[in-house]
Amino acid sequence: MVCCCCFFLHLENLAQSDTQAIKNLYDYVLELDESKLDSINIYAKQIEDRSLSVGFYKGELLSARLKGIHAQYNGDFQSAINYYLRCLEISREKKLEAYEASALSDLAYLYISLKNPEKAKEYYLETAKMAMKRGEINGIVTDLSNLGGIYNKLGQPDSAIYFLDEAMRVSAGFTSEIDMSSLRNNIGNAWFQKKEWRKALEYFRINYLQNSLANDKDLLWYDVLNMGDVFIEIQQFDSAKIFLDKSMVIADELHSKSKKADVYQLFAKYYQRRNNYKAAYESLQKWNQIDTSLVNEETRTTILEMEEKFHSRQREQENKLLVTRIEAGRLRARNMTIAILGIGALALVSAIFFYLIRKKNRKLEDKNLLIQEQNSRLAELNSEKNSLISVVSHDLNTPFSSIKMWIQLMESDRKDMPEGQQKAVDRIKSSVDSGLTLIRNILDVERAETNGQVISLVKTQIPRLVQEVIADHEPAAGQKEITIHYETIGKPLAILTDENLLKRVCSNLLSNALKFTPRGKGIYIAVMEDPEEIRIIFRDEGQGIPADEMKSLFSKYGRISTVSTEGERSTGLGLSIVKRILTELNGKIDCVSKPGTGSTFTVSLPK
Repeated sequence: MVCCCCFFLHLENLAQSDTQAIKNLYDYVLELDESKLDSINIYAKQIEDRSLSVGFYKGELLSARLKGIHAQYNGDFQSAINYYLRCLEISREKKLEAYEASALSDLAYLYISLKNPEKAKEYYLETAKMAMKRGEINGIVTDLSNLGGIYNKLGQPDSAIYFLDEAMRVSAGFTSEIDMSSLRNNIGNAWFQKKEWRKALEYFRINYLQNSLANDKDLLWYDVLNMGDVFIEIQQFDSAKIFLDKSMVIADELHSKSKKADVYQLFAKYYQRRNNYKAAYESLQKWNQIDTSLVNEETRTTILEMEEKFHSRQREQENKLLVTRIEAGRLRARNMTIAILGIGALALVSAIFFYLIRKKNRKLEDKNLLIQEQNSRLAELNSEKNSLISVVSHDLNTPFSSIKMWIQLMESDRKDMPEGQQKAVDRIKSSVDSGLTLIRNILDVERAETNGQVISLVKTQIPRLVQEVIADHEPAAGQKEITIHYETIGKPLAILTDENLLKRVCSNLLSNALKFTPRGKGIYIAVMEDPEEIRIIFRDEGQGIPADEMKSLFSKYGRISTVSTEGERSTGLGLSIVKRILTELNGKIDCVSKPGTGSTFTVSLPK
């Protein structure tokens, strides 16, 4: 490692290569971890001053990025996004694509820290497109790996594995030139999400050995934390404790509050699995104290405002350029008019006619500009509405998840509870599940309106998928004494579709059938095959739907007069989400219903 004094002495002696020396120093600072937090800002100022003295046009950009990294390490997310947006602005002005990609990646990583993976995914998709356009192998692998990590955080491991497998394919033959540690880490996390603990542990162990040899504490922290989590899941608690303790030591050495918060969160899980609820609660309190201090609602709101100002400034610059072009066009038109008038009386009639047409066109232009301004304002208001829905719905997840964890703790002592308390716990659990379903539905609608849904096609066995959905809902059916009858043709039926989205469709339809079917009745599910399509049929013995209400059945927030049999809640979003998902999957849904005899929903999917 090069010491600070020696490095700057070297800069002074290389008068002919000041620019390269500044770049070298920048690369050196990027390798510093959180334990060198104070040094990062000092180097950033030195790079800025030195660049001004030698006229290095990239100096402000390099300095701004380092200051953003310093602010993010320090938990000052508002300053961090300000610096990163400045980097993005400079790189686009100077057409520096590599630095633009770095700024987008920095913004994506910041939004991961802010627990907004959907926003992070938008930036990573941009960087991936840029890397593929340039044909830069290292960048393509990194961006595909980052997208895999985002899908892990979104709870979509199959989509994550798709991107991670593609990254592995692209990296073949270049592994000596590419940092494979992050890619292996994300692959391990994808298998962890799929509960393939041994496969996950294999990838984490390879990273652990490699990063231990390199003494890379920042990467090593991820390895030991991940291994500790795997050992918790396979109930090797002694090994889990060893690795959790190591992860806390490394977090202390790196002076990282965010890393300590993650370790406390995992300790809460560890103590809960060991039935030490007091220690679990204390760890949860420590995690909540640090996590809340890092990111709060005010911070999120301020960051959203700063990003909107940045985009507004870009739109303003584009509008100024457009006005300049319009003025130039008007000047050319004026000169043409003068030339025509100079021809004389013979052209007078033509000139007047031209003027009248021009005047009419200007009125049309003014009307068009007004319409464009109104449309732009409506788009801004719609974007603000969608952002508000996303932020509020996302933040509601935290209290609901906390309540759900405590319910799980209470259920472990269920056998010692009086019957009245057991019923109370069941009611609380039902309310939490309903709340989480409502939040998920609202987020689904918001994503649909902003084109936020990504389709991940895989070969899917339909009978197996339907059986899994039935198994998920059997406890709820048992509580209402409802029997679920399942019929299939008895042979594999596989089609190319998005398995997670199709499972959402079947889950919504079965959940609705349970809500509107009286106690003691039956629900009949069948999987049928035609030459051109596969059909999944859900028939209930419920109350049915009036004919005049069928036309609004699949509309967003659509309500019908039929009420659930035992007061179950309904948001009016479920069937609209089902129809939207099936439209995206190139499928369709039909409903036949008669009051008093029940309803039959048929999902048709092309082969």
